[in-house]
Amino acid sequence: MSSTTTGAEAADAVSPAGTEGLSWPPLIALSLGYFLVMLDVTVVTVAVPAIRDSVGASASAMAWVVDGYSSVFGGLLLMGGGFGDRLGHRKVFLSGLGVFALASIGCALATTPATLVASRLAQGAGGALLVPTSLALLTASYPVPAVRAKALGIWAGISGIAFAAGPLVGGLLVAGLSWRAAFWINVPIALLAVWLTRRNVPSPTGRAGARGLDPVGQVLGIVAVMGLAAALNEASTKGWTSPVVLGAGALALLALVLFVLAERRMEARGIETQPPLLPLSLFRSPGFSSTAAVGVLLNLGYYGMLYLSTLYLQNERGYDALGAGLALLPTVCMAVVAAPLSGRLTARYGPYVPMTGALLLGSVGFVGWLLAGSDTPYWALLPALIATGLATPSTVPAATAAIVQAAPAQNAGVASAVFNVARQVGNSLGVALFASLIAGRGDLVSGLRISALIASAAFFVAALLALSSWRNAKARAGAGQTFIGAGNFIALNSAHAAGVDDRQ
Repeated sequence: MSSTTTGAEAADAVSPAGTEGLSWPPLIALSLGYFLVMLDVTVVTVAVPAIRDSVGASASAMAWVVDGYSSVFGGLLLMGGGFGDRLGHRKVFLSGLGVFALASIGCALATTPATLVASRLAQGAGGALLVPTSLALLTASYPVPAVRAKALGIWAGISGIAFAAGPLVGGLLVAGLSWRAAFWINVPIALLAVWLTRRNVPSPTGRAGARGLDPVGQVLGIVAVMGLAAALNEASTKGWTSPVVLGAGALALLALVLFVLAERRMEARGIETQPPLLPLSLFRSPGFSSTAAVGVLLNLGYYGMLYLSTLYLQNERGYDALGAGLALLPTVCMAVVAAPLSGRLTARYGPYVPMTGALLLGSVGFVGWLLAGSDTPYWALLPALIATGLATPSTVPAATAAIVQAAPAQNAGVASAVFNVARQVGNSLGVALFASLIAGRGDLVSGLRISALIASAAFFVAALLALSSWRNAKARAGAGQTFIGAGNFIALNSAHAAGVDDRQ
């Protein structure tokens, strides 16, 4: 190779990593992007009061700051994978990093609620480009199944670490510098990820232009998700009967109906070069619909309560941002322990046993928030924090395995994406619904307790859905389908999700 070869050309010329052992540079580069996306889910939670006071944001605007990010991320997640297939995963991944960095700068410089909300929505769009393409690039970078399983296990574990670090990192930055630092920190990390990717991550061959993007499905899906988020967010201040809320809800419902009709028509035509964004036949697979519903209920309860608990600790109990971040550590750091434990239990017993147990634990844990009051000692809330913190990351790997197991092999990647989209919809529902309960009652503690009961009920219903799918899972196992180990499951699922053929 000549000395004038560019970094990008060098990366394209490098053979895939991990042909004999685990190569760390590609893993670090791609994991940094995923880390950014997951960090920004929780990093702003402890900064809500500071942001609100700084830019003069209303309750609905702050719901958009927290919730809009997840809404756009969920609405565009399937599109991100389609762009990667069409334009090249490495190119789209680098573009996603650029969008995320620029949007983070917009957040850090924002002086008005509108600018901040728009920048947060742009962050969500960048995240939707990052996650599926980083998964595809990681799968292609490690062609040996055993090495790939190890790399993907580390990559997946990054989400738990980032999620756990979010409130603490946000608290430290707000207390030591400013809430704006919680967004500035993304910029050097994104630039480092770009540099490492250009030097160490090759472009997968044979994928660009593989299939169409289903633009009609993409637009209708985005309109449906954003319309729902708009209706819920605005309901917190304008009321459920407001013309704006009713109009946004009607738009979301119309877009959903048109989406279903469009996807059904495209699936019936059977066009291989431009398959439907979401094959609706998947929802007829045993356990698929119920597990997707579990994703919605799971995030509705947990993330909605995480948002309220932050407000409770700061507005009702007088904690500063750092104190709130430290107080929430017992719930968010449970992901580091619970996720790998769930993987082992899922590999041994199948997905529904750990899923059901975790959801029941979370349902009981949310009841503990009924003790919350203006002078409740912190130790009295610890059981609720720990139980719900264990329940959610224990459910996610099992539920992901269940929904992939319920889908045909060729649709494993779409099934995994559906579960992630369902979770993001749950984020939007939980934050917006619980915020509206507080605004409607004018009493944070009262709204918190009602929200805790709703969260508990959501987890209990999810547990019942998991139980209802148990019979189908046992029937499939009796037909000779054995559940693969956690590491191999991650590798196989990720290969399908990325659209990468193991024979390459």
